[in-house]
Amino acid sequence: MKIGYALTGSFCTFSKSIEALKELVLKGYDVYPIMSETAYNTDTRFGDAKDIQDEIISITGHSIIHKIEQAEPIGPKKLFDILCIVPCTGNTLAKLSNGIADTAVTMAAKSHLRNSRPVIIGVSTNDALGAAAKNIGNLLNYKNYYFVPFGMDDCIHKTKSMVCDFSLVADTVSKVENGEEILKKIF
Repeated sequence: MKIGYALTGSFCTFSKSIEALKELVLKGYDVYPIMSETAYNTDTRFGDAKDIQDEIISITGHSIIHKIEQAEPIGPKKLFDILCIVPCTGNTLAKLSNGIADTAVTMAAKSHLRNSRPVIIGVSTNDALGAAAKNIGNLLNYKNYYFVPFGMDDCIHKTKSMVCDFSLVADTVSKVENGEEILKKIF
């Protein structure tokens, strides 16, 4: 099974997302990395962009799709069985919810969905219980969208923030592969 694995700009969760990516590869999936332009090019306190790129390429053995024109052929060529967007920021949630395809990741989703194939979302946003809530709600009701179970990550200090359980990415892929979904949970 071929999986597209996209990362958007929730840099503080990259290490957990990369661990989930490793688990998919270890389980035998052929994983192709995709990154938003921001995620691909930005150095942060969580890591240098080039180091992160190198690590992802080393894990997957594939170059990173990071431009819109690289992502557009995903659908016409039916490149992936499943597309994962982990982490998926509030910005990307809004774009997906409203059909906007102006990044490599959102174009990958749009292109992939034309074949009615599943997209798995791993939420990571500080405003999930604020402005992003309506977009999460929309996507929960759209056909072919599935979610990695998610919940509040710090209800005392970050009262609107939610993040997926990265340890359940591979389990979510396995369930979706069989046409099922892990029930949403609060943890």
